[in-house]
Amino acid sequence: MLAVARAGADAGTLGPGSHLIEIRYGGLGRSYIVHVPPQASGARALPAILNFHGAGSNAWQEERYSAMNAAAARYGFIAVYPNGTGPKPRTLTWNAGGCCYWAVSNKIDDVGFTRALLDDLAARTRLDRSRVYATGISNGGMMAYRLGVEAPDRIAAIAPIEGALMVEVSALRRPMPLIVFNSLDDPWVPYGGSSRLYAWFAHLAAAYPAVDETIARWRAFDGCPARARTGPVLKGAAGTTDAGNSATRYAWGPCAGGTEVALWKLTGSGHVWPGAARDYPLVIGQGTWVIDANEEMWKFFRDFSLPSDRGN
Repeated sequence: MLAVARAGADAGTLGPGSHLIEIRYGGLGRSYIVHVPPQASGARALPAILNFHGAGSNAWQEERYSAMNAAAARYGFIAVYPNGTGPKPRTLTWNAGGCCYWAVSNKIDDVGFTRALLDDLAARTRLDRSRVYATGISNGGMMAYRLGVEAPDRIAAIAPIEGALMVEVSALRRPMPLIVFNSLDDPWVPYGGSSRLYAWFAHLAAAYPAVDETIARWRAFDGCPARARTGPVLKGAAGTTDAGNSATRYAWGPCAGGTEVALWKLTGSGHVWPGAARDYPLVIGQGTWVIDANEEMWKFFRDFSLPSDRGN
């Protein structure tokens, strides 16, 4: 069972392991799980990855589902699993702009909550504020996009998984490194985007844009070259559960400020977290182990930090 720590209590450095933290923001009780790796016993400040759950899920499920704690232990970063909001404690959503559901309808300030979370986290851990990253799946990936747009002073790079850019944006405040993971066979957030009819049926404030359209816009925001570096191209082995699955990496850079934009384009897999997903073919589609999203995003994240005047 997780120990519960509330705002104003247990301040200082949390020990290794997972901890449930409760704070208040915007007149609401909010919470997050923080997993502190063994390396926290040293004096070095550690980077952190914010890992946002999908719609209808929660921090506890995301911690288990994404299997990120193992990567946190290997590479020495703090894994953080925030909880969204909703009428039921275990089926929560994020206000990522045009999605999703309860959080959007109630105009929940999840960007402000994330800022408050990071301030609270810095009081409890040896946090390297210049190396905080954001990822998440589905509605959580959309939240990572929103933070990349609206909190570039706190977030060094983002890695949405099976998400979409749901906020209106014409320019970024600074070049933002981006790596995305999207499958051509995702049944829930279609790679090619969704129609207005789909948006109405799914109770979305806006349709999902196409992944390639979002990548092109972000490349323009970051001042990236037009030509992509392609490879590797990975394919699942015949006779395994990955047979028929593939993953191809595209990268554009160097971009302005030394940033980069990258895309892992998958086939065969569904609305899943690569490298950690279970198969639910009738619900979210087939899982894939052709790549490990935790490994690939960390290899990307480790090259980026906030400019020296923004890591506060």
